[in-house]
Amino acid sequence: QVQLVESGGGLVQAGGSLRLSCAASGRTFSTYTMGWFRQAPGKEREFVAAIRWNGAYTYYADSLKGRFTVSRDNAKNAVYLQMNSLKPEDTAVYYCAARPIYTNIARSAIDYDYWGQGTQVTVSS
Repeated sequence: QVQLVESGGGLVQAGGSLRLSCAASGRTFSTYTMGWFRQAPGKEREFVAAIRWNGAYTYYADSLKGRFTVSRDNAKNAVYLQMNSLKPEDTAVYYCAARPIYTNIARSAIDYDYWGQGTQVTVSS
């Protein structure tokens, strides 16, 4: 089992940047494919990005390509989401999620077994 803790959220003006971090517990982090999701008030949770367990592949929601970048550091048991050119519509709670073991990237929330508590990102106009 793995525990996930997100950090790095906050309030930022439109056009600004934030880097979210997700720290994972456990010795098997390097075997988990990791995903980022977000949920805005009154909306369903939506896929943001994912990175394969070995970092070899990444995948993004079409609407976010070019602005968001997912990366991971297996030596530090961490996954990151760099968010640039933020827009008010990016305001949401951002969650990281883990999909074991040695699995490929998935964009559906039901394919992820473990979730963090989320971190709030608010983008002001």
